[in-house]
This record gives sequence, C-alpha cells and structure tokens, in this order.
Amino acid sequence: MKLSKNAQQLLKARYLLKNTEGDVIETPEQLFKRVAKHVASAENEDKEKWEVRFNNLLTNLYFLPNSPTLMNAGMHSGQLSACFVLPVEDSLSSIFTTLKNTAMIHQSGGGTGYNFSKLRPHGDIVTSSGGFSSGPMAFIKIYDTATEHVRQGGKRRGANMGILNVDHPDIEAFILAKTKGEALHNFNLSVGITDDFMKTVQQGTDWKLINPRTKKITKTIKAKKLWNEIVSQAWATGDPGLIFLDTINKHNPVAEIGKIQSTNPCGEVPLFEYESCNLGSINLSKMVKLEGDRGEVDWRVLGNAIGVAVRFLDNVISANHYLLPQIEQETKSNRKIGLGIMGWAELLALLNIPYASDEAISLGEKLMKFVQEKSYEVSAELAKEHEVFPNWEKSVFYPNKPMRNATCNSIAPTGSISVIADTSYSIEPLYALAFRRVGILENQTQMEINPVFLSKMRELGLWTDEVKDEVLAAGSIQHLEYIPKEIRRVFETSLEIPWEYHLRHQQAFQKFTDNAVSKTINLSKSTTIETVSDIYMTAWKYGLKGITVYRDGSKANQVLQACHLNKSANC
Repeated sequence: MKLSKNAQQLLKARYLLKNTEGDVIETPEQLFKRVAKHVASAENEDKEKWEVRFNNLLTNLYFLPNSPTLMNAGMHSGQLSACFVLPVEDSLSSIFTTLKNTAMIHQSGGGTGYNFSKLRPHGDIVTSSGGFSSGPMAFIKIYDTATEHVRQGGKRRGANMGILNVDHPDIEAFILAKTKGEALHNFNLSVGITDDFMKTVQQGTDWKLINPRTKKITKTIKAKKLWNEIVSQAWATGDPGLIFLDTINKHNPVAEIGKIQSTNPCGEVPLFEYESCNLGSINLSKMVKLEGDRGEVDWRVLGNAIGVAVRFLDNVISANHYLLPQIEQETKSNRKIGLGIMGWAELLALLNIPYASDEAISLGEKLMKFVQEKSYEVSAELAKEHEVFPNWEKSVFYPNKPMRNATCNSIAPTGSISVIADTSYSIEPLYALAFRRVGILENQTQMEINPVFLSKMRELGLWTDEVKDEVLAAGSIQHLEYIPKEIRRVFETSLEIPWEYHLRHQQAFQKFTDNAVSKTINLSKSTTIETVSDIYMTAWKYGLKGITVYRDGSKANQVLQACHLNKSANC
C-alpha cells in the first residue's frame, strides 16, 4: 500500500490510534485491518473470508468508508455513522434535549442536520410564561456555540446543517445570518424550498409567511424580493444553499412513513428524524484500464468493488454502536446506506476527456447507472441471505423487489477520504493543478500538485522547470499556449469550467443516485448575482435535491487556495 505524504500526515493526525501520551501506536495497515475485522464481525459465517475481502478493498484504496468508521471501528463503543438528522420541536425541553444529543454525536465523529421550522418565530407569545419567543435564530446560535466547544471525536470540529423553510416568518433573518463573515461557521445553512415558492418567484406574485404555531399568515412579501435576498447572500457568503423539499419527497423510497424535512450537513443524505446513514466512496482513479495512450473504465474491477463495498456498508449498520435507542430503531428500520464515488475528475483526465464536455456528462450517467444497478443487485442478494429491511412493505420496492436497504447510493463530498486515497474530491473537477489545503489539519498547510496531471505531463515530455514554476504560481496551464490545446482542455480547473457544466454533472449523477448529490458550484470572484440566480433556478428545473454555490474568496478562511504556492504570503 502506497500512501502519499499528505495522506500519511492526515492519518497520523486524526485516524491512527494513540496511547494516553498521544503517541501513535498504529500503522495505516493496522488501521485498515482493524476496520475490516470489526465490519466483518457482523457476518453470520465466513467472517475471515470477508475480513480479507474488506481489507483488500481498503488497502488497495479502491474504497474508503466515512471518517467515523475509520476512526472508531473496533474501538469500545465505536460509533461508525457520519450523518444524523435530529428533531427540533417547539419546546425548550426538545431544543435542549436535541442539543445534548448533538454534543454526543459530534464527540463521536458524526455530523447533524436539523430543520428549525417548527419553532415559533421571534417575538411570538410563549403562553406558559407569558413571555416572548427568542425564535429559531437564537437557538441556531446556541447550537453553533456548543459545536465550537465539542470537537468531533476529539479530532475535528462538528458539522451542522440548519434548514428553515421558505414560508417561516423568520426566513429573512435566517437568509441574512452570515452577513458578518465570522457568524455561524459551524453551520451550513439552507432554505427549505417548495415547488409552490419557485412557481411564485417565476410568476412574480406574493408569498405568504406562516406562523408554525398558529398556522396564520403573519406577513405577505414579494416572492421575488425573498429570492433576491437568497441569491445575493449566496453570492456574498456561499450561504444559504437550497434544499428542494418537494423533489426530495417525490423520490422518498419510504414515503408512506412520512415526509423528509432535513438532510445531513452536506446535503447528500435526506433523512427522517433520528435516522443515521453510513457512507463510503469508490475510488474511480483506480478503476481504469490503460491501453496505450487511451484508457477505459475497468467495469469488471468496478463491479467487484461495488459488490464488496455495499456488503461492507450494510454490515456497518449491524456492527455499529448506537448512541441513542431512537437512532438505532430508525436506522435499522430502513438500513439506508450511501455508496458514492471519488476521483471522477482524475478518471476523466486518465481517459483524456475534458470535464466540460458532453462526453464527460454521458460517461457520468453511464457510470452512475452502473453503480446504482450493481448496488441494487447486491442489496437484493443480501435481502435473500438475511432479510429485507423492516419497512420494506411500506417502500417503493414492495412487492416485487426484495431489498436489504431502502437507499444504496449518495454522492458525498469525500473531503478527508480523498486525501487518504490521494485522488480528487467526489464528482468535483480538479480545484487547481497545484494548491494549498488550509485548515484541514488545524493550522497546518498541505501543498499538492495533482499526481495525474504530473504523470501526464511527464509522459508527454512537457514537464519542464518553466511549466512547474507556472503551475506552482497559478495552479493552471490555460495561459501556457505552447501546451497543446487538447491537453489544456483536459486539465481545465474548477473556476475555469462554465457553471453550466458543473450543474450538468450534478444532474447526470443525481439521475442514478437514490439519496442526493453533494456538489459545490465553484465560481470565480467576478461572477454576478444574476448568475447565482440562474444557477439556483436551473438546479430546481433539473430536478436536483439541493444546490450550493461558492464564489472564490467569499469566505475569509478558504480551505482550498489555488494561488502562489511558492509565494505563499500572497494567499
């Protein structure tokens, strides 16, 4: 197993076991063996066979599970899930019970999502005391402060998704919550959007804000005004994103149980209250057969990896330690898993396909269709071997398709696990050909030149000191006219790719993803507010479940910085 320097640094800081003095007492090989052994312990028979298969999957870096599984598997009371949704009811008792549960989840390495729309608005009457309500924003701030002081698994800060529905009386305060850059930096904020609201924006008519306690209209506002506030803030700060609740519920596989109102922190898993989900991603940069100067997807290796990975993730549900009985009950009732991918941009580069091309979009659809079909096949086999998930009779699969899992696929952002696998994030384009990664390890900085780019340039005899200096300074080769145009197209970076292609990639993968797709539409600093409006509207028309934009430089602490690696003071 060959790990990059950045991967080793990250594993040592966060994942490898340490003794009471803080010294590392585990190697990466031992880490993967620990995880494989624990996950295989959920097997009824052939435990050793599956331990070997799981271990091979991990050590070849064909697949990696979400961080809590890597950190906690095989540990006493090891909590293995990444994603949780918790209820926030309109009572002080519920709000602070959920806050306590949040602290426990964050301490174990998980992230949490909530919809705050049941809370009565700011200034509303509190009949029990005769006082007035603080409103959702006050409690979101309390949750944010608590998160600041409870690190995930003692290793990273907690992550939250805060949703407020677009008809809540406090929606304008919510939209403007991050106007001051330092506010709520432990929260992603998204507005819960309905189809009715989007149609009202298109028609330019009035929109009603409704008190969730009394169900009465408290205010009427031009829908377009609210829309403009949303897109202006997204342009200025990256928040709020949008969660399309009607689209999510249209594709809810167990709709008979109720409506889904929230997602995990990055939006890729819509969940019921108290439900958790286990994620993992296939490393596509390892799924290529190279023949001459043109490669192709190795469908056989990919199919085998999916088969073992789906079984791995289903086992995690059984081998998991649950922090609350309600979470165990909800999670085991639906047995949702989220197998996704990482290394998509590197796969395209290995195949000499530009990200901004129709060829990339159609391959994305073909590939994700394959991932979903194979995942469903394995889930159906597991249902025969064990049993269907308990809510199967209330699901879209009943009565013709026995399934072990209510959902099989999610496209997660794959932040840390992409670094371990030494590949590109999720389905994102290459952020830059060389960049600084700031803040992933507290105050440490990681430098990176993309390895696929490097080997391609060497293979073509184009890697010179001059090119190296230019790439380190700019993170791009688009200005280097002596490099052939077709090579420059293959290595266009995130900010050089038109937003339309970012969105079309998200659409292509969403078509065959039963949960959702976490994708950030990275935009250049010069992008206009009107463009953000177009992106958000197009995302809804495309049937996406959520949308997030990030305009370069709109946050003070930016994790990825494509600038002047050799003159870092300029960043």
